[in-house]
Amino acid sequence: MNRGAPKDIETEPYVFRLYITGASPNSLRAVNNLKVFLENHLKDQYDLQIVDIYQLPHVVKSVDIIAMPLLIKKCPLPERRFIGDMSNSDKLLKSLNLEQ
Repeated sequence: MNRGAPKDIETEPYVFRLYITGASPNSLRAVNNLKVFLENHLKDQYDLQIVDIYQLPHVVKSVDIIAMPLLIKKCPLPERRFIGDMSNSDKLLKSLNLEQ
């Protein structure tokens, strides 16, 4: 066992929350585009939670949602937000501070 290795920090998964509005075409496109993006850039290093605000309407106020679909990178800090259908990989990389 390799205790206390600095590697533990590096292997901390990215945590994302994608807020969508039901099965609308824009929401479905965002989910599909984001899954492809995450598999291409963070394979096996992320946790994606998809939140449908139609099923959980109280979330809108608690998260301060102004437009949808909304992606929030929760971890690692700093928190980052991206609005849209997640189709522009370059903008996603920059907005979510994932550029290497």
